[in-house]
Amino acid sequence: MIADALLLLSYPLHPPRKPEQLRTQHFPQLQTPALFIHGTRDPFGSIEEITAALTAIPARHQLFTIEKAGHELGAAAAAVILREAKCFANA
Repeated sequence: MIADALLLLSYPLHPPRKPEQLRTQHFPQLQTPALFIHGTRDPFGSIEEITAALTAIPARHQLFTIEKAGHELGAAAAAVILREAKCFANA
């Protein structure tokens, strides 16, 4: 195994306004635990879309949302990202 876990910040589920172009073909092959941190206003995928897509991942995974954040998440999210990554790694 190359990595113990994956940290995916604002995963671009699809191009903005093109939900039919999903970037999830590899999800069923993921065997590494993955933590997704995603803003509730991200144009690259809504929370509902990413929640549905994550069901294809067989490995342990978790989604943490940041309210009112877009794709960039913002500097204020740094502390949240560090906290959630630490919790995920220790789970």
